[in-house]
Amino acid sequence: MITATILSIGTELLFGQTVNTNAAEVSLELQALGIGVLYHHTVGDNPGRMREVLELSLKESDIVITTGGLGPTQDDITKELIAEVMGVGTEFNEEALTRMTEMFQRLGRKNFTENNKKQAYLPVGSTVFQNDEGTAPGFALRGSTGSDFRGKVAIALPGPPREMRAMLKKDVIPYLAGLSDAALYQKNLRFYGVGESALETLLLPLIDGQTDPTIATYAKDGECIVRIASMRGTEAEAEAAVLEAVLKVKAIAGKYLYSSEGEELSEVVVRKLREKGLVLAAAESCTGGLFAKNVTDISGASAVFDRGFVTYSNEAKTELLGVPEAVIEEFGAVSRETAELMSEGALQNSAADIAIAVTGIAGPEGGTEEKPVGLCYISVSRNDEASKTILTESIKKTIIQRSRSYIRSIAVLEMFNQLLIAISEK
Repeated sequence: MITATILSIGTELLFGQTVNTNAAEVSLELQALGIGVLYHHTVGDNPGRMREVLELSLKESDIVITTGGLGPTQDDITKELIAEVMGVGTEFNEEALTRMTEMFQRLGRKNFTENNKKQAYLPVGSTVFQNDEGTAPGFALRGSTGSDFRGKVAIALPGPPREMRAMLKKDVIPYLAGLSDAALYQKNLRFYGVGESALETLLLPLIDGQTDPTIATYAKDGECIVRIASMRGTEAEAEAAVLEAVLKVKAIAGKYLYSSEGEELSEVVVRKLREKGLVLAAAESCTGGLFAKNVTDISGASAVFDRGFVTYSNEAKTELLGVPEAVIEEFGAVSRETAELMSEGALQNSAADIAIAVTGIAGPEGGTEEKPVGLCYISVSRNDEASKTILTESIKKTIIQRSRSYIRSIAVLEMFNQLLIAISEK
């Protein structure tokens, strides 16, 4: 297996002023290519320590990918250090300067100072990756004969995440794919309603003693992902091996599986609503519009989402959804009865075919022994064409007390799960 180390450069990362999202994104892409990530290193803008960690990384791995330190200022010395460690000089790249000049003109910036030209000097013999989102180009440099790191590859990417991401996908992934003769194929299966440890236990007969394909479980808040990957002589061979393993996983844990294509639960629900020609409305209390945001984050949601009601107060539940004051007084705002009337009200006051509602206690205050923090009621109502009536079903869910944001996000996830169940039944 080809191995890699990710080296993140920047004092702001060490001080916690900037969150290092680049390393996670690069790791995911390398994993998808079948490249094993051995280490993540972070180093500040100190030449001595940068050189020390760079040389260590090149000894440890076949590939070192750096992010940051390609800018025009004096402390941006990543490419100079890579060139020095790999035993080459730097040379002027005319295309890089032209692109840089055009970028400044497009942005209407007039402060193109002399030090910006520094970014156009790149290691001799490197493969240059032009920057479509910024000014600093990246590059890949392979250690040549006579180098202390013969055959090793150093890849330098810009630090700003938008620039890094664009260059990684457009240039670096194709470059890395060409380094191996083997073909990789993988699938990400997504599960809801089962914890990672429970899912791994179910799949142990497949996981124990595995060689190729590999099956790995990953936890995500409220759900699990199973990655199945194979590396064979051809992509067709790898795909066949993965698909065979997918069938085995489905046979064991299929009742929890909601996507074999790596889709989010929200994406699956929106897709199925479109396939069935259904329009959705939502009424939210404790989630405060978070469900509607998750729906409308998805391209094409306008075809299936009519409107959302954020009825946080009792008065709003009555005025906008028609929930009687007497019901709230008797059963409480957080109750099955209120949730069901909320979803029915959303259905009746919209152009939707199906409506969902949630009411709950997100905390950290407001809980009681009878109604603890984390208690939610979720209701789904839909028009039944046969009986010309509204059919309503609801569930009670208590989310283990953690943070307020966690309770709200899991409540939204459960809303999508209940919708998926209702759509499938319909």
